Amino acid sequence: MPKIAAFSLLATVLLSAASALAVAPGKGIQVVPDEAHRRVDIKVDGKPFTSYIWPTSLKKPTLYPLITEEGIPVTRGYPLEPRAGERVDHPHHAGLWFNYGNANGFDFWNNSDAIPPDTRSKMGTILHTKVVSATSGADRGELVVESAWITGANEQILNETTRYVFRRRSSVRFIDQAVTLTALDRVVFKDDKEGLLGMRVARWLESPTEKGGAFTDANGNSTKVDAAPTDATGSTPATGVYLTSEDVKGDAAWGTRGKWCALTGHTRSHTVTIAIFDHPENPGYPTYWHARGYGLFAANPLGQSIFDPKKPPFDYTLEKGQSVTFRYRIALYSGATTSPELNRESGAFATEPR
Repeated sequence: MPKIAAFSLLATVLLSAASALAVAPGKGIQVVPDEAHRRVDIKVDGKPFTSYIWPTSLKKPTLYPLITEEGIPVTRGYPLEPRAGERVDHPHHAGLWFNYGNANGFDFWNNSDAIPPDTRSKMGTILHTKVVSATSGADRGELVVESAWITGANEQILNETTRYVFRRRSSVRFIDQAVTLTALDRVVFKDDKEGLLGMRVARWLESPTEKGGAFTDANGNSTKVDAAPTDATGSTPATGVYLTSEDVKGDAAWGTRGKWCALTGHTRSHTVTIAIFDHPENPGYPTYWHARGYGLFAANPLGQSIFDPKKPPFDYTLEKGQSVTFRYRIALYSGATTSPELNRESGAFATEPR
């Protein structure tokens, strides 16, 4: 057999073997669409990691649940799968999501079935429209989806294309999320605290110092939050502590800026850290952290004067036809982390090819 033909045959065999390994059942990162049930399931070696879902009960797509390498869910169950003893406030806090509280005057953040009928015209909805591609692999999986931002006046103002990359390294699971928004008309993201990438964490990741209170959104809707819960022994099951890249800790992290923010807590038998990394090419970098003790963990680069009254409103604007991309890395660590470790990951994320 001629050498060229032999090399070609060998390359074909190796490529086929690699492809087979990448999609072998129960191995690697599997990304499995199930559009009939409005979901795409992501697994690592056959074990659940997360699912991209767009149920009719939510007003936006979300990743739910988020599960560590050790099989520990770090997201709150309510409103999708309520668990005994957890908070039932803020029904729009479900899984890991991306939206905003004031785009052209419409509130995409707070929308849920709990909104009174007479104020629903002020809300916005993000509708999943298409699974563009779903790719499994030995070391990574990828999902690309499209959505439409629809105002309460039933007008679409933005196209959204989101690319998720799912990976794992040792005992860490990663989600890289790149969201591209394209304006169909002029869109102003008014300076607002309700944004942009958010997740609601499990009860044990809440802050033990949470005092509770009433939290009011941009439309004047108030939601009551109780103080940190206690169990029958009088000790608190809430163990979460925030830490930012600027060494701001605990409840003080709210409204401060940083390249990353980490939340560490334990279930008594398992310690977990969730870290969110901002990207230097994002507008408003480094982001403000809308990180609440009651379990909301969010990166908001589009609020400015809302967090620091000494600064002018940001009011980020896209003209008709303009696009912007927001990039984030979410990491689930099975254990505690250190600032040097998180700084290295932040630097790697900032310099990796797109």
